[in-house]
Amino acid sequence: MFYHIFYALHDIWTPFNVFQYITFRAGGAILTSLIICFILGPFTIRKLANLKINQVVRSDGLQTHIRKSSTPTMGGVLLLFSVVVSALMWTRLNNRFVILLLLGSLWLGILGFLDDYLKFKYQNSKGLSPKLKLFWQALFSVIIAVYLYLFPQNLNFSVSASIPFFKGVFVNFSYLYMLFVILIIVGSSNSVNLTDGLDGLASGNILIAALTFAVFAYLAGHYQIANYLKIIHVAGAGEVTVFLFGIIGAMLGFLWYNAHPAQIFMGDTGSLFLGGILGMSAIFIKQELVLPIAGGVFLVEALSVLVQVYCYKKTGKRIFKMAPLHHHFELNGLSEPKVTIRFWIIGIILAIISLATLKLR
Repeated sequence: MFYHIFYALHDIWTPFNVFQYITFRAGGAILTSLIICFILGPFTIRKLANLKINQVVRSDGLQTHIRKSSTPTMGGVLLLFSVVVSALMWTRLNNRFVILLLLGSLWLGILGFLDDYLKFKYQNSKGLSPKLKLFWQALFSVIIAVYLYLFPQNLNFSVSASIPFFKGVFVNFSYLYMLFVILIIVGSSNSVNLTDGLDGLASGNILIAALTFAVFAYLAGHYQIANYLKIIHVAGAGEVTVFLFGIIGAMLGFLWYNAHPAQIFMGDTGSLFLGGILGMSAIFIKQELVLPIAGGVFLVEALSVLVQVYCYKKTGKRIFKMAPLHHHFELNGLSEPKVTIRFWIIGIILAIISLATLKLR
């Protein structure tokens, strides 16, 4: 909004020219969402506590997590509000990627809200049925996949994905590219959801991954830099940077209250839309295969659940003491803060490796 209002006046007053720069607007986005979370955080916590919208702990969960049942959840409404407001203020609203990211935030955010609401209403950890949740996630992913197939990010690489660490090496998915897009969005949304099980665990790793893809988005949107680094140029991808910086600011503000011992949890309202946005961002800037690296923590968490379920059904035995993986380490004697911080460290290492792929080609 600010771009459309103020940059149009730069001929009248030259300083308004700064609104054309992605870096300036990214700074505005991070400060806006951060301030919103700082200011509205205490109010949100009190409101949710008064409504008794508290965390519903799994009946088969860890005994040490019982205390979390008195902690307000559905804090994702604060994250969703801060991210959307930040995006509306600082991005170019005529950018197609921004429009799709806003649509994804609202679609998946509302889906997560319904899931959290049903958990609160019936006081159990089930919420929406997995099939129904997956259906609405898949439906949105199909819309994005069809749109990108008809209007690709880059005509020369419409159904291809570059392989990290290799220069000029691509995987051509052909007609399967749409299925690939659906898998990424649904997978990333649910992976972040599964990771959100410890104080600050998902928040910190979302922040790290969002910062990583914000850098990639800026570079992909700059023709000369993208050409120099041998990455796929995507016109308009720079606006994804501004959007992601809004998420970074929101996560910094939310982490202030979500750090151990957490005063609030994001719930599915936050995790579903944030995970989906990470997946969509990787797709929009044509760095689909960097996502398993930058989002490696989320990937491993999701795989631990899939492996656990598969092995238990086939053999009746469990590979991990408990899934997702962070609970396995808790049961092995590690404290919750130690598990969280170690997962953050792994996330930072994976972010560095992801950024290293820009030169190691």
